[in-house]
Amino acid sequence: MSGFVEKPEPLQVPGLVHLHTGKVRDLYRNEAGDLVMVASDRISAYDWVLPTEIPDKGRVLTQLSLWWFDRLTDLAPNHVVSTDLPDGAPADWAGRTLVCQSLRMTPVECVARGYLTGSGLAEYEQTRTVCGLALPEGLVDGSELPAPIFTPATKAAVGDHDENVSYEEVARQVGAETAALLRRTTLDVYGRARDIARDRGIILADTKFEFGFDTEDRLVLADEVLTPDSSRFWPAASWEPGHAQPSYDKQYVRDWLTSSASGWDRASEQPPPELPGEVVDATRAKYLEAYELLTGTRW
Repeated sequence: MSGFVEKPEPLQVPGLVHLHTGKVRDLYRNEAGDLVMVASDRISAYDWVLPTEIPDKGRVLTQLSLWWFDRLTDLAPNHVVSTDLPDGAPADWAGRTLVCQSLRMTPVECVARGYLTGSGLAEYEQTRTVCGLALPEGLVDGSELPAPIFTPATKAAVGDHDENVSYEEVARQVGAETAALLRRTTLDVYGRARDIARDRGIILADTKFEFGFDTEDRLVLADEVLTPDSSRFWPAASWEPGHAQPSYDKQYVRDWLTSSASGWDRASEQPPPELPGEVVDATRAKYLEAYELLTGTRW
């Protein structure tokens, strides 16, 4: 059992039709047919959307995505139409709302990995492969890969876990030409972002992208991009392969949930508890630190 501990009721806004409540974002359609994407302050861990929010998280994700979109347009156009607040929208939507193109979304998460950790490490330890791609012997948690790899995953519903799939499975689902375009664009965008982050003292270990096609059949970068929710960012100065790396994300939340302090058994069917204030504050600080280091501007 997993999903929302407490699923929020969508806000009713004149002129907007509510389409979907996701782990973090609420999706609406406006009268022009565009999508209105609102990033909440919700946070998820271990396939649960937790009952405690992280203040400003949705604005950090939105503003950091916009910063990255501006630096990637020559590699992939993006879905943003406007950042203007829709008429009648609540004031709290300011800074966390994007009006976006409606796209034909591809059915895969496009993941790029430059370093070995997470689910990739688990597979490597069993088979010396990641998504069917053979890797050298001797790699450990945090090892840099010989070259970045494309390791796609299925898109899961809220409460389910994304599953890694092979490139051949992607080609079967979307066709060989589209699969090749997704792989090439994913690795191109990852390479650009990795270099930008490295110049700011941050390792971009891995990240996931979502793509769709517009009415002219152009591949368009969608959803969020290169945020602490969709990426692993590590401080370069302390990088040391062989163990888990400190990261600019929700690791404080994961660590507390799996500690004795939370009293929560991850293997049980009980939902996780509220987060204590110090965990909320530390997690918010990590999101803001990532934003400020990458953009070079104060929050």
